[in-house]
Amino acid sequence: MAINYQSVVAEGLSKQIARSIREAILSGGLQVDERLPTEDELAARFGVSRPTIREALKRLAAQNLIRSQRGPTGGTFVNRPTFEEACGTIFTATTLLASLGEFDLDEIAEARADLERVTCALAARHRDDEDLARLAAELAVQDDETLSDLEFCQSDVRFHRHIAEAAHNRVIAFVMQSVIEALHPAANMTAVRYLDRGVIRRYHRQLFAAIEAQDAEAAAQAIQRQMEYHRETYVRAQEERRKRDAMEEGR
Repeated sequence: MAINYQSVVAEGLSKQIARSIREAILSGGLQVDERLPTEDELAARFGVSRPTIREALKRLAAQNLIRSQRGPTGGTFVNRPTFEEACGTIFTATTLLASLGEFDLDEIAEARADLERVTCALAARHRDDEDLARLAAELAVQDDETLSDLEFCQSDVRFHRHIAEAAHNRVIAFVMQSVIEALHPAANMTAVRYLDRGVIRRYHRQLFAAIEAQDAEAAAQAIQRQMEYHRETYVRAQEERRKRDAMEEGR
């Protein structure tokens, strides 16, 4: 076990302690399923109170880095996050940053365009019949003209999630989790006034046809056209927002 027990300053003790233990886990100093020292032992080694240690452990538990186990063989152990838990952590952080305005629509469109091209090409190569069935079912949902803007956006997200799944590459699936699940909805709902569902459905059908034919180049071209449409839409949305802000400042 290798944790840095160097003295910590008075401000943000629990945060610093959590960071020290986290670094030990990420560096391999603490192994998966290894038991951490007790709260009393940690408090003594860090020179802080038990409530401070308890708060630090709560921070680590919230990141799925540790788990508590009761009983005679219980204690606090280094956790092995599941794929879903790790994706959830990335999703939460990305959503928070997007809500705070850390990413603008241009950045989202640029990042998504490059990532989607790779994802769609892989999906065309590796898709199976179940993947095609999920994509086709989502296209049918999008043909429903009674869908609200939110419902259409949710279907759009699911469609692109299924494409990421069809790539059958866990690294791609992990990376696309934050792009599709967090950034895509935020961008779409921001520009919803300027999005034409008919245009999006047409791009989706072109993309589906390319993936079904296992034509990776056609899939990459289809998603490129869709991403160009989204970027143009985002530009319009941003221009309108700047105009509104300027008018409000002039009042």
